[in-house]
Amino acid sequence: MGVITSQKITSFYERFKTIDVTFSKEIIQVTGLVTQQVHLKCGSDFWPCVVYSTSFQGAKIAANTQSGLIQKLQTVNSAVSLRLCFKKPDNDQPVTFFVSARVSGYSPYGGSRDIALFNLQFTQRPPDDLIEIMGKVLDANIASAKRRDERIILNPEIIRKLGLLAKETAVFIQSVPRRCILRDISFSGAKLIMMGVAKFLINREAALRVDFDDPRESFLIKGMFIRSEAVEGRKELLALAIRFDDKLVPMGYKVRLNEYVSQIRAETKTVPAEAPPPAEAAAAGGTDGAAGTSAPKAAAPETASAGTAAPAAETKDDLPAVPGLDPP
Repeated sequence: MGVITSQKITSFYERFKTIDVTFSKEIIQVTGLVTQQVHLKCGSDFWPCVVYSTSFQGAKIAANTQSGLIQKLQTVNSAVSLRLCFKKPDNDQPVTFFVSARVSGYSPYGGSRDIALFNLQFTQRPPDDLIEIMGKVLDANIASAKRRDERIILNPEIIRKLGLLAKETAVFIQSVPRRCILRDISFSGAKLIMMGVAKFLINREAALRVDFDDPRESFLIKGMFIRSEAVEGRKELLALAIRFDDKLVPMGYKVRLNEYVSQIRAETKTVPAEAPPPAEAAAAGGTDGAAGTSAPKAAAPETASAGTAAPAAETKDDLPAVPGLDPP
């Protein structure tokens, strides 16, 4: 979706440096952590370990205490380096780096006599790669709550920028796929057009498939149909709103939407305001037709640039009119 700038890296670090992220199965998948390549370096030796969680100030790892690690830590005054490895979707080669740290303590893991959970305190700011990878996840999680109801109205240009494979997709009702067309999407739900009878669909559980390209990813998001509206001129079609189950929205989906929104917001900020025509500048009090002193024209609201409607309009219960099969 674009190159992360050094300013963005610094922003991630300052905003999220104390927040711990636990490496659940989903987080491992989203971040691309290569678990087999994670090691703890102590002196000149390496010990395999499992990353339990990390922040930008430290990490927790699980390692075998019967391998001589405890004795080795005593000889190096608890100074270690954590070797991490991540796969990036835009790079065939995994990214590998070390984070300098000190072991501040350990305790048995899950009552085991052989496995302990070690607390690592980083001795310096971690590499930008770690800040970028974890920062994207944390930023997406916050954005999904802050901007949950802001809809992204789909058109060909926005579909391209989002990386959506197509607006045509499927919604699963009682595990049976039904063809549909996406009209808009958000962190908390979507609107779609499909064949059906409203009274048999409202308040029914469903799962919407959303397919992305570059890299290819598919998400099945569970939710419930909450509203419907007839499609003008097409009695067999319905415009349906599906509200996602917040607890079941995949993190990968949140990251994809947040990358798009962040990109559009950055583009909006970098587009220079247009200078007014000479006549307008003179009318506004400018002293020179070519270089007047009038204030530049205000930029368009960023929600419009992002293809989203303003939050106030998005909280209405009624669906907008849909003139046909294709979203306007």
